[in-house]
Amino acid sequence: MTTTKERQPTDFATAVERLSKVSVDRHFDAYRDVAWDDPEMAIDPEDPRFELWLDDPLRRTDWYARQPAEVRSRIALHRVATAMRIGWEFENVLQRGLLEHAYWMDGRQPELRYLMHEIAEECQHMLMFQEFANRTGMDIRGMPRHMKLASRMVVLLSRTFPAAFFMFVLAGEDPVDYIQRKQLKEGGSHPATERIMRIHVTEEARHIAFARHYLRRQVPALHGLRRRQLAVMAPIIFGTMARLMAFPSPHTARTFGVPRPDLRRALRSPSGRRLLSEVAAGPRRLCVELGLTRFPYSLLWRVMGVWDDPRAPGGPDEVAPLMEAAAG
Repeated sequence: MTTTKERQPTDFATAVERLSKVSVDRHFDAYRDVAWDDPEMAIDPEDPRFELWLDDPLRRTDWYARQPAEVRSRIALHRVATAMRIGWEFENVLQRGLLEHAYWMDGRQPELRYLMHEIAEECQHMLMFQEFANRTGMDIRGMPRHMKLASRMVVLLSRTFPAAFFMFVLAGEDPVDYIQRKQLKEGGSHPATERIMRIHVTEEARHIAFARHYLRRQVPALHGLRRRQLAVMAPIIFGTMARLMAFPSPHTARTFGVPRPDLRRALRSPSGRRLLSEVAAGPRRLCVELGLTRFPYSLLWRVMGVWDDPRAPGGPDEVAPLMEAAAG
């Protein structure tokens, strides 16, 4: 009788080969597939189509509601461009880590080819993100300096503790995927923003699927100490990255003079706390499945603000819907 452990390597290889095939059949180019010079793609900082999405904590402040329409448009554009610059920096860290991880792999391993596809796709995402940010004409900055410095440790994890590195991968990709899918569902976005998001969620579906496959294969095989370390690291990684991806950056707040009390109240409000929990719902359910959230580790998830009922709605969790999105 074939056991689950015996089937797992075959299942993993089959899934990775499928992801590689879809990467060939369904991929995009940052300049061929985004009509940057089309008049409707022109970026005007006062375009009313630039509006903060409904769940953005800043949109819920009285301060934002009092701003003239043209100022709200500038704030929303700065917010989007900052998110794209942060995305550029995250993809940069991801690529460096994947290259380091792939460097030591046997060339016959099926995931090597897939990882090279993913690295190539992340290059195209970086080109899209930076092109958009540059076309705003605004002073756009990304992650805080301390996070940029800490990113070097993340790259190192790809070789010394790959499971933790792929937790970081999910922590950056899953919240953005959740947010962008909700924004696309809301509708009304600027054509350039909408096109970039549609390309991004299509290809990120594959990246998220691979990270989950990898963790489902690797985490059960971790020995006791490594497993405990990962259980401690996961909520810290997800809590930190969820805030970075879902909340306005300090630079955006300073640029437009957002009063600190207003912003603090919005971030700590029930809707702000719910947003944090929702953007981390997919990775949290995976960690529950992998047995990484048992007491006392669940306390860390609560401290980081990303704990909730594991059945709470979130981004797509299983490979099938992700693959449908990737193919569609």
